[in-house]
Amino acid sequence: MVDFRPVAYVVGRILIVLAILMLAPAVIDWRAGLDNGAAFAASAAITGVIGGALTLSTGNALGMSLDTRQAYLLTACIWALVPLFGALPFYFGAPGLNLQNAYFEAVSGITTTGATVIYGLDDLPIGMNLWRGMLNWLGGLGIAFIAMIFLPLMRVGGMQFFRTEGFDTFGKALPRATDIARQLMTIYVGLTVTCIAVYSAIGMTALDAVVNGFATIATGGFSPSDTSFNKYVGAGEYFGALFMILGSLPYIRYVQLVNGSPLPFWHDPQVRAYLRWLGTAVLMVWVWRVWTTGAAWEPTFRETLFNLTSIMSSTGFFSGSFPTWGGFMLVVAFVIGVIGACSGSSAAGLSVFRVQLMAAVLWREVRRIGSPSSVDPIRYDGRSVEEDVLNALILFVSSYILILGVMTVALTLLGVDPVSALFAVWTTLGNVGYGFGPLVERTGTFIDFPSGALAIMTLCMILGRLGLLAVLVLVLPSFWRR
Repeated sequence: MVDFRPVAYVVGRILIVLAILMLAPAVIDWRAGLDNGAAFAASAAITGVIGGALTLSTGNALGMSLDTRQAYLLTACIWALVPLFGALPFYFGAPGLNLQNAYFEAVSGITTTGATVIYGLDDLPIGMNLWRGMLNWLGGLGIAFIAMIFLPLMRVGGMQFFRTEGFDTFGKALPRATDIARQLMTIYVGLTVTCIAVYSAIGMTALDAVVNGFATIATGGFSPSDTSFNKYVGAGEYFGALFMILGSLPYIRYVQLVNGSPLPFWHDPQVRAYLRWLGTAVLMVWVWRVWTTGAAWEPTFRETLFNLTSIMSSTGFFSGSFPTWGGFMLVVAFVIGVIGACSGSSAAGLSVFRVQLMAAVLWREVRRIGSPSSVDPIRYDGRSVEEDVLNALILFVSSYILILGVMTVALTLLGVDPVSALFAVWTTLGNVGYGFGPLVERTGTFIDFPSGALAIMTLCMILGRLGLLAVLVLVLPSFWRR
């Protein structure tokens, strides 16, 4: 029987923090003379009361460690339950979304997807745009914690490869979990402050710098403007690409870096492959665009770098007229969006680590055709990869592709055209944030999708962040009996 008290206690503490943070946009809107502050105050009261009740009623769970089943349940609650409270300001205040759309927006923020159903962001109250950025930032921080501490324990998608006693990641001993959490928080805040400062220095308004800075480091993509980074072409695109890359690298490497060990960062095969694949994609699309359109090379390179970095890092910002670049770009964008960035960061997709191992497995099977009795272990960064890791990896990748196909068909059955359906699942399952297709062209948002389609896309965002297996295991009777 699962002891729910430690899970409820942690969720209660998270809700209390969420309620306190809601007061910041409330104060900002009140000081600006806007009535929208009352919506945040009401949301904070509801969230705080429920969070406080959970915390007080499970206070005897303080100090209990989480087992594997509780870790599964806690991560599911974070990505599915916490957004319900994060959605309250969207429901009570401007823009006055219905509950389903408000939940979609909050899930998109906390899972750092960046897809939105709000059109007219420039006209939203200041506090509401700040809240959207805060949801991105909090989600990115939570994802980084879970990716470093919980996913290796949960053995999801081969992540147990990163689990060794005492957080001895890739052979380099690290401090205990509490020390890692403290250092991670410092690194995350430091990157965010630096990003905001740079954005301010290149001419962004205070609101744009803060919200874009939150969303960039979290690879979340919520912008305070319908035009995203088109307001800041030039330096904004170059620095935006830089900080999106920094936000999509493994945070465990930053922890090692601040502990005086820079070599694992530079020698990480995942980091090298990520930068190499992203650079190749940018070069291919840039050359193709210049060759086929005769466009000027520097603006074309800048737009290509920014947009493809945004896609592969699963951020969701855009600049220029990206959807009009043609079919070759869409193919490249689709592939790198499915791959995603690095495991252990706030980015999503399959992750470079998993794609590298899948390629190694496929190549091993090809070699075995000629030598079926040979012993040919898979190695990664000098370590042998055990078969249980490879089996979990293959199951994860297969389930990802299966979900992509099944959910796309489901959207078409609800009346969504095939192109919009495919890219809607691609962007929500991979937490990418971009939208393509006829249903997106009018506003650049998902506001024109039918209600049933938005429900499926919301599920895809949660599945993409948790992984299919982490969700399915919760509905197995054996999971609760053990």
